Amino acid sequence: MLSAVLSFSLLSCEQLKAYATEDGKPKKEKKNKRVEPASQAVQVVQKWEVPPILQEVSGIVYMGNGRFACVQDEAGVIFIYDTKTRQIERQITFGAAGDYEGLTLVDNTAYVVRSDGRLFEVSNIQEANSKVTEHATPLTPEHNVEGLAYDPQGKRLLLAIKGEEANGSDYKGVYAFNLDTKQLVAEPVFKLNLNDQLLAKQKAKTLAKNWQPSEIAVHPVSGQIFLLEATNPQLFLLNPNGSIKNRFKLSDAAFYKPEGIAFSPTGDLYISNEGKKDPGNILHVKVEGVE
Repeated sequence: MLSAVLSFSLLSCEQLKAYATEDGKPKKEKKNKRVEPASQAVQVVQKWEVPPILQEVSGIVYMGNGRFACVQDEAGVIFIYDTKTRQIERQITFGAAGDYEGLTLVDNTAYVVRSDGRLFEVSNIQEANSKVTEHATPLTPEHNVEGLAYDPQGKRLLLAIKGEEANGSDYKGVYAFNLDTKQLVAEPVFKLNLNDQLLAKQKAKTLAKNWQPSEIAVHPVSGQIFLLEATNPQLFLLNPNGSIKNRFKLSDAAFYKPEGIAFSPTGDLYISNEGKKDPGNILHVKVEGVE
């Protein structure tokens, strides 16, 4: 009886091996996906959860005294959120429902970019009589514009795309919107090289997936350009020509979907994350070696 059981067991093992082969060749075992460790240089100093209406917060601007202007990617509304009271103190409607991704502030005028490249200028946001002016640009939904920043030195706005260039090239442009002429400059002010050697080593389906910027910001003191990515949470510091100076992998746990970046006038860094199971949030972040 025992020998019969052993024979059956051996036969079963051989049968399982046979099932695991195809044309006499063993099937390849699935390789564990390599997870890049988060950079130890990036530390979260403080965290503020945002109300449910900002669950999909996509852009932030620091307004002083713990207050942030925020947009989310479904409503044409600027929300003024106070981290001290944990309350939304004001709402400024500027447009219909849409995919709004970036927000920046020039003095008392806010600019919001929609993913199709359309800009919304909202003047006097501190007052009750805000005026909204829309600006069309040559950018399209295929560009999928997600980043917007004010560059005071150049007196311009910078727009970063997440999508693809029309010619399917090996770069993604960062474009300038001239604040005097209120026109987008046709050629990119610099190009993000999708083959940059400092990008994370990953097997992307297309070259455009190698680098998918979600936000851009200019440091108020150093003038350095910061770029954020949400798909694979990362923070980049760029050289003036758009090449990568430093790249910091962000913790997937702390940075679920980082889509907003802002600075205080003295250079304190804030990053906002969309929520999913947990609420969206705004994080005060320090990066070692970066002033």
